[in-house]
Parts: sequence; structure tokens; C-alpha cells
Amino acid sequence: MESCIQKAHITLAHKRSHGVTAVANYGSFLHQKVPVDVAALLFSEKLAALEAEPGSVEGEKVNSKNPWPHVTIWTGAGATAKDANTLPHLLSQGKATRIDINPPVTITGTLEFF
Repeated sequence: MESCIQKAHITLAHKRSHGVTAVANYGSFLHQKVPVDVAALLFSEKLAALEAEPGSVEGEKVNSKNPWPHVTIWTGAGATAKDANTLPHLLSQGKATRIDINPPVTITGTLEFF
């Protein structure tokens, strides 16, 4: 779990999936502190992630291109951090659990390109 938490991040866009332009559009936010609302914990037998909604920087909303913005916090044997994208689907199948965080907790992170 420690390695997942030390590498914790929200993937806003992938250049292979969303295109170079979509990624480049985040350039105005580069190195800026972005508030992020954490609204739920989703977990299954092999995955755990926090549902996350990026906020605004100087009045401009940071929108994720991913359908389910999240922070992967744990992966079990045979699972990858990318597999956390399946948690909403696993939830709809009854194979994952959701615990709402109400009211959401706001954390802050720095927008970087990787």
C-alpha cells in the first residue's frame, strides 16, 4: 500500500487515449495547486481507490478527460493501478463496495505532466 500512496495521482488524460492536444490543454495549470474533492472510497478484493473531483485554479475548472477521476490507493496481487478504472463497473455488478464521504474531503495536489 505504501508504494501506491507515495505515487498517488489523478490521471486527467492520456496522450494515447485522448490525444496530445488534450494533454497540452492542461499546460496553463502546470505546477499549480489544484483542490480535489474526495467523495467516496470504492474497493474490491484486489483494488481500492478514492473517487476524486478536481476543482478550479484561479476560477478555471480543471476537467478530467477520464470518465471516473480517482486516486488508486491499493492494488492486490495481479492487479495494476490502471485496473482501478473498472471499480465503478465492478460496483454495478455487486463485486465492489462504495463508502461515501459526506461531506467530501478536499485535498490539494500540484498538476504535473508524467
